[in-house]
Amino acid sequence: MRLIKASSVTVLLLLLAVACLAQDKTSGAIKGKVRVEQGSPGGVAVILTQNDREVTRAATDKRGDFVIAHIVPGLYTVTFRKPGLAVGSIASLDVKAGKTRALHDLVLGIDDGSIAFLRGSVFAESGRSVPGVRVDLVKVIDENSVQKIDARVTGETGEFVFRLSPEKAKYRLTVKADGAQPVSKDVEVDSAAVYRVALTLKPMPK
Repeated sequence: MRLIKASSVTVLLLLLAVACLAQDKTSGAIKGKVRVEQGSPGGVAVILTQNDREVTRAATDKRGDFVIAHIVPGLYTVTFRKPGLAVGSIASLDVKAGKTRALHDLVLGIDDGSIAFLRGSVFAESGRSVPGVRVDLVKVIDENSVQKIDARVTGETGEFVFRLSPEKAKYRLTVKADGAQPVSKDVEVDSAAVYRVALTLKPMPK
């Protein structure tokens, strides 16, 4: 009796596998990986449309990977959207039955119309601008952790600029120069705007 039950379960599983396989052969899928110039690749909306009508959508995971399955064969447009990033689009994407279309080299740049600009200048204690010094930028994760973002060297008038995602975050600027004490300043970013900061170098104590 136990043998009969086991055989019945085996047959049922085989039938289900065949049914799933047949179903997969009638539809297609799209998978890919999205990279971004700055920020996290997670949470990018992947929107599938056909003849200007949205069919379905998905979102990238924290690594930028996504999969859209069970797509009726045909020509589609795939659009990628995330606040602070330029919109990406692939038109006339041919999805075939029983096939998974892999998309490569998907890179979303920063949308200049919706980013945060962190502009600043470095001065000496006398008020004179300081050119040619390095400004390091890190993202403050918590009290004990920071993430290195970028670095700049000040221009002839001591100025520097960073382009950032408009997502809410705390950043820390640090300037180190020969003969001067390191100076740091935290900046809170919460939207697309221009944030200005001045950093003043003080001489090392004798």
